[in-house]
Amino acid sequence: MNNYEILFVVANALDDEAKEATVELVQTIIADGSGEVERVEAIGTRKLAYPIDKKTEGYYALIEFKAPPELPKELDRRLRISDDVIRHIIINRDEK
Repeated sequence: MNNYEILFVVANALDDEAKEATVELVQTIIADGSGEVERVEAIGTRKLAYPIDKKTEGYYALIEFKAPPELPKELDRRLRISDDVIRHIIINRDEK
């Protein structure tokens, strides 16, 4: 299993429960893919560096996890089709 971290931005227009549900959804995808969530950090609402789809603020969350090498591809696919996630990035922490 490799060490990964994902940083994603959720649309700020959602209510607090929907934002937390999106974070929970990402954790569920990781757990269903035989991964282990190590740390979850809700960074909170921040101003975006540039407007994305006419949105200027987003809710940031960071999750560190261990997973098999094929899980990030599936996680990426699921987050791309999600309307609630504006942007995301998955980083392999094991690579230098």
